[in-house]
Amino acid sequence: MKCDKIIEQLEVHFPASYAEEWDNIGLLVGRRDKEVKTIYIALDATDDVVEEAIRVEADMLLTHHPLIFRKMSRITTEDFIGRRVYELIRSDISYFAMHTNFDVMGMADAAADELFLQERQVLNVTYEDDISKEGCGRVGRLKACMSVANLAEFVKQKFQIPNVRVYGDLGDIVECVAVMPGSGGDYIKDAINAGADVIITGDMNHHGGIDAIAQGITVIDAGHYGIEKLFVSYMEEFIKRELPELTVYKAQIKEPFVVM
Repeated sequence: MKCDKIIEQLEVHFPASYAEEWDNIGLLVGRRDKEVKTIYIALDATDDVVEEAIRVEADMLLTHHPLIFRKMSRITTEDFIGRRVYELIRSDISYFAMHTNFDVMGMADAAADELFLQERQVLNVTYEDDISKEGCGRVGRLKACMSVANLAEFVKQKFQIPNVRVYGDLGDIVECVAVMPGSGGDYIKDAINAGADVIITGDMNHHGGIDAIAQGITVIDAGHYGIEKLFVSYMEEFIKRELPELTVYKAQIKEPFVVM
């Protein structure tokens, strides 16, 4: 199957029009006319991911976070991003990124599904027409009220992560939950305005956490990778269902840091 046919199928379900203006998505390296038999899926195009994609002889690499985010004035092996781009080109691997368009059309509901959120709504609307509202994050109600401590354990279990950081009282009982995969510090106000008792997100800093508590909302920081790694399994299932002729490899799920 040609690369452009795969892209066409991806963009039917995750249209580029839903991406933020500042984002850099789509085909970032390689050929649209590349014949693709094998695809490799990862959250980030790290050195290990690029090396593994080459090792398994992948024809296409698909990631959530774009490797090329800011303008590059040159591509050389003297720069760590340049080295990865060079290796992808040298190995004739077409590289495609789905970032904020997937956040809107895949990631948000997938994270809410894991938490069984009911009566869910979009947390931060980025697109609206006469038919629907779309955007990042979701807010909804748990199937049953639970303590913050129990919710934190539930989050660890559902997203398969070793630990979370909690800003708030572990004994508080919560029901209305906002979930914002990735970095959610800028969406605290959205969660408060939506009536959420708690927001589950990643990359919460010290001041953001204590300011959230002061405004009456609890924060469960499950990590940026902790939630967004669901991109890999989501897209594996999608490709096997929609493009069954392709062979799929995926990056090993491994936290990018160690807590000691």
